[in-house]
Amino acid sequence: MVSVRSILGAMALGGLLVSAAATAHAADKIRVGKPNAGIWALLPPDIATEIGIWPKYGIEVETIDLGNGPKMFQALTSDSVDFGLGTGADMGFTAKGGPFIAVAAFARDARSVVIATNEDSPIKTVADLKGKLVAMPGIGSVGDWLIHSMAIQEGWGPDGVKPIALGSSEANIAALRTHQVDATIGSAETMYLLESQHVARIVVNMAKYQPSFFGHTITARNKLIASNPDLVDRFLKGFFASIAYMKANRDKTIAMSARLLHVDPAIVTRTYDEQISGLEDDGTFDPKGIEVAKQSLIDMGILTEKPATDKILTTRFLPVKP
Repeated sequence: MVSVRSILGAMALGGLLVSAAATAHAADKIRVGKPNAGIWALLPPDIATEIGIWPKYGIEVETIDLGNGPKMFQALTSDSVDFGLGTGADMGFTAKGGPFIAVAAFARDARSVVIATNEDSPIKTVADLKGKLVAMPGIGSVGDWLIHSMAIQEGWGPDGVKPIALGSSEANIAALRTHQVDATIGSAETMYLLESQHVARIVVNMAKYQPSFFGHTITARNKLIASNPDLVDRFLKGFFASIAYMKANRDKTIAMSARLLHVDPAIVTRTYDEQISGLEDDGTFDPKGIEVAKQSLIDMGILTEKPATDKILTTRFLPVKP
């Protein structure tokens, strides 16, 4: 006969096992902000979700499209997101006192950014852009800085091009379509699509002007780093595990990317082949890129002198080893 004590003991053990199982499977929820959901290079967290990487690190990730860089950093400031996927130029928000800091770099140049004009535009070469009105998402954005970098390197001076901030990539494209601007700066994949639709024509890839530059970085809130560094570490491991998968699985990555971005696989194929080699393996900040990022803050008038490295980024979690 089974005693009451045995039954109660079994029930207690069962309750402990259920509780332990629930604890083991409880995932930390993370919100990741993007300045533009249509950028292929920002897909690692989404690819990680698709192939089941995040549960391995005890994480559940939600990605949020915030429209442009400044809005993304507003979201970081207000604790609306935990991580932001930005660029080297965005370090200015940290240097000016933002409660967040770059924790890793995952793209080594600006190859994902181009300037395009209407297909029927008289603008054919970079020289034709001198003095022209070029739409960009926001003042202080990477697009803003790259436009000025181009103007300076082409010998036109810092005001050799007339940038205008319209608030979002969608607004920029709308202005281009209606000929309210001469050209627009934006993601390469978006312009590939517009080229295929005979709407736009790419004039120049901006990697030409900044070959040593953090094309994309990961920024985390300071409070999260202080209160839960293990979560930051796990997120970075999952993120770079996703990049490793993307590099090792071309065809599968292209198929998933086309579905996630809602674009023709041919567009994604072109993007993948041109950009995959620019994605970093372990998040390390290249020393040349650090100096370029610092100089960009002066060029944009955000600072009057270069900041100390530890004021714009941290190497605490690097190199990332998934």
